[in-house]
Amino acid sequence: MTRFCRTLLAATLALGCTHAAAQAYPNKAVRLIVPYAPGGATDIIARAAAIELSKTLGQAVTVDNRAGAGGNLGSEMAARAAPDGYTMVMTASSLHGITPFLYSKLNYDPNKDLAPVIVFASFANVLVVNPAVPAKSVAELTALARAQPGKLTCASSGSGSTIHMSCEMYKSMLGLQITHVPYKGSGPAITDLMGGQVNLMFDNIPSAISHVRSGKLRALATTGPKRAVAMPDLPTMIESGVPGYESTAWFGLAMPAGTPREIVARMNAEGQKAARAPDFIKRMTDLGYEIVGGTPEQMGAMIQDEMKRWGPIVKASGAKVD
Repeated sequence: MTRFCRTLLAATLALGCTHAAAQAYPNKAVRLIVPYAPGGATDIIARAAAIELSKTLGQAVTVDNRAGAGGNLGSEMAARAAPDGYTMVMTASSLHGITPFLYSKLNYDPNKDLAPVIVFASFANVLVVNPAVPAKSVAELTALARAQPGKLTCASSGSGSTIHMSCEMYKSMLGLQITHVPYKGSGPAITDLMGGQVNLMFDNIPSAISHVRSGKLRALATTGPKRAVAMPDLPTMIESGVPGYESTAWFGLAMPAGTPREIVARMNAEGQKAARAPDFIKRMTDLGYEIVGGTPEQMGAMIQDEMKRWGPIVKASGAKVD
């Protein structure tokens, strides 16, 4: 047998083994890493998706919360896992569009070391103020900020979060001076906002909506390109006089780079089924999420959009984490 034939035979056998492995996949439980604490927006989606994926895959999909370092601890763990399809991560748009610009030192690259699979759902943020703030529209809040430079305070769930960067985008686009007050999570930030210790916040809709409905917070606008399904009577920031303003967060599956394409395609197909499941849709829409779906390529394009959107905002804000 010639050297060429031996090489060809080896390549053919390797391809056949890869294909056979993909056909047998999965034959054991699949781990879904959530790089944030239980109970948050990412965790809620992960647990709802895991239930549906377990049904269609015929194997358990177990959620493994690995919070820390702004989501980078669990995300890096997924990136370093064997690319065999048995480790996934429920990633968030902020990890791809904000993290690379915010952290000066990272041991991995979320946009090179993770392969996109499918985006499950998204939501816009909502600009909310304490009812004592004398502003009932974005225009009135803007006028108030201009009249009192640096006096208004904007709470966030932490430096570099989409909540923080939504405020920075507002400040940057309109040339406003508003003081950022970071908290360790959305919960304590909302508590202080309702208590009047801070003035405003661009909170996630699922987190803020109950407080808006109860009257403990006043909502001025949502941050997506169109009105939020959960708050259809509220104008967008664009409609409120801030042209080009768009800030949303999305959540989706990713796998270690190098995972066989057949396995990525299989998980995308199962993810599509999960996204169409009635129980999943009801759970998500009741909480203010909007179903997305799509292909790995579409998720990849969304990642590129996030980088273009947030890179200049992070740089303008001066926020850095070493």
